[in-house]
Amino acid sequence: MINAQADCLLGYVMDQAIKLQDATHKDVYPIRFADYGVNMVSSGIIVQKDWLKGHEEVTRRFLRAAQHAMEDAAKDPAAAVDAMLAAKPKSGVRDTAIIGMKETARLYKGPDNPNDPPLKVGAKNMAETLALLVQYGGLDKSAEGKPTGYYTNAYLPK
Repeated sequence: MINAQADCLLGYVMDQAIKLQDATHKDVYPIRFADYGVNMVSSGIIVQKDWLKGHEEVTRRFLRAAQHAMEDAAKDPAAAVDAMLAAKPKSGVRDTAIIGMKETARLYKGPDNPNDPPLKVGAKNMAETLALLVQYGGLDKSAEGKPTGYYTNAYLPK
């Protein structure tokens, strides 16, 4: 892409597209899977079940803080980027990092929970994600139809 030897690549809309734009000084047009009906759960916070048994309150506090930070960053992307650049000055270019933060914030809401706070996963979205992973990603067929085995919202703030 940077050397004009390819026309497209797979990447995160809020990351690689921004870096390509910074490197080439050309417009980059992200094509989102969701625009074509593919709304997979992509990222998450993973906790080992054995560790979780003795650390439920720490987990709740961490998720509350993370959710609060995500909500604040979505409300004021420029302030979030300014804080990031103050902590790590080489972490990005302010103008395009703000675009990236706005794109990131759009991903906080799932297709079946658009009014929920960040980090909350919808059962339908997880079930559809598992079905796609079974069909195309090599996940064992026994996972299909059992979304609650792969996520929980139990530790999120009420």
